[in-house]
Amino acid sequence: MGLIGTALGVAGSIFGGMAASRAMKEAKEQVEKERERNDSWFDRAYNENATQRADAQRVLTMTEESIRQRNKAARARQAVTGGTEESTAAEKEASGRAMADAASRIAAAGAARKDAVDAAYRDRDAELAGELKGFETGRAGAIAGAANALASASGEMDFGTVGKKKQVDL
Repeated sequence: MGLIGTALGVAGSIFGGMAASRAMKEAKEQVEKERERNDSWFDRAYNENATQRADAQRVLTMTEESIRQRNKAARARQAVTGGTEESTAAEKEASGRAMADAASRIAAAGAARKDAVDAAYRDRDAELAGELKGFETGRAGAIAGAANALASASGEMDFGTVGKKKQVDL
């Protein structure tokens, strides 16, 4: 390979390395943005108030409606049969237990959801960290490859004949 061919090979290696480096940098930035989005999702989902979720509100509303219906029926029974204050107190106590049970179920579901959010976050974060590590490994490999190409190309150059006329033996 001549001096010009070797120089073109070196230039091509450098240009290719720069293009690969630029592409890796852009991909790395995308992964870093994804990691930021993952962090934001985690903060929002993990710190969400379980009692304010639509499914929890539905349970609470249904429980309150059930309590209202039971209290209405108890008042009607008391009016017809002349029930005692003890029976009314027992009904109120049962209503209180029903609301406490609903709140307890919501709290348990909220804790389980937090655990699931935490696990999903950690899995995704580990995946993104692996991708970033892969970029760094790829970058190191590209630098080593470019250095090897440069060393190989410079080894092929014949610096002793540049600018000199070759002697021809007769």
